[in-house]
Amino acid sequence: KPEELLLLAICNLKENAYGVEIMKFVSEKTRSDWSIGSIYVPLDRLARLGYVVSYQGEPTSKRGGRSKRYFKITESGLDVLRESLRVQEEMVKGIPELAMVKSK
Repeated sequence: KPEELLLLAICNLKENAYGVEIMKFVSEKTRSDWSIGSIYVPLDRLARLGYVVSYQGEPTSKRGGRSKRYFKITESGLDVLRESLRVQEEMVKGIPELAMVKSK
């Protein structure tokens, strides 16, 4: 689901989690092109659900005086993400063809 991917991206990007960086991160990891619109619609939904909060950064001259909108995952968002990953892990256990290689 896009929402899960965005939550994971925000967790990975930490204090650098803003629209363009989230889009680049998800595009790179999924190996598919994501538009900025495909990022903000689910991010707004996640914010309405209370799974992320957003805040404005400082305006920068590089952006013509505009500020970046940063995202941070909430405790509720972490809980939902943990549960989703737990369910996926449980469902994959019985499918040897999908067994993931453990990273060292």
